[in-house]
Amino acid sequence: MARTIVIGDVHGCAAELDKLLAKLAPSGDDTVTFVGDLVARGPDSRKVLRMVRKLGARVVRGNHEERLLGGHAARRAGAPPPKLGKTHQALLEELDDEDWAMLEALPLSIDLPDGLRIVHAGVVPGVSFEAQDPYLLTHLRSIADDGTPSVKWGTPWGARYTGPPHVVFGHNARKHPQLHPDATGLDTGCVYGGALTALVLARGAPMPPPATRRDVLVSVTAKKAYSDYGQPLLED
Repeated sequence: MARTIVIGDVHGCAAELDKLLAKLAPSGDDTVTFVGDLVARGPDSRKVLRMVRKLGARVVRGNHEERLLGGHAARRAGAPPPKLGKTHQALLEELDDEDWAMLEALPLSIDLPDGLRIVHAGVVPGVSFEAQDPYLLTHLRSIADDGTPSVKWGTPWGARYTGPPHVVFGHNARKHPQLHPDATGLDTGCVYGGALTALVLARGAPMPPPATRRDVLVSVTAKKAYSDYGQPLLED
């Protein structure tokens, strides 16, 4: 039976991605999509990019891809580069033309036939998708009581969002997946020593409610913490 598979933030954790894919055993009939942030902070971003290309998967653009592309564009223009972390700076030297072409082609969102919308960070509730701020699509975390969106921690935007569509996202690393009625967050902090998590649905199957959605999630535990999150992963 064909499946829809959506995989959370990999952040260069090639060994964990390899283990997860071995567990999932995707076939040519399956649709595989990533929520972005394939690269940076982890040990082997280039290998992750090669694995994703070989898989023929689709990927939305994450904030770390955006950060890298900004540095790459500045370098090509001879302009002062933006401030980048150590792993981002190293990737400016390591990525080849095929890698850059892949990153430059990443869309901000992907709509799947199952009625799922994939974005990296989130959407502002009550705003039409056409009017969403592209920056927030890759950086949003929370919504204040007055409806103000924020890139900081607070009430998760998904808790205030009402679909359709059901939105699957990453970016906001938590110890456990975010399971809202109409949104699912898959960033379980693999690069910070957490886990790499995938959502796996039979093609065309409805999204289970939060109480049973864990039944369609598959995770592998990180081998180690490759990057310091600066605090424990949030529980919920």
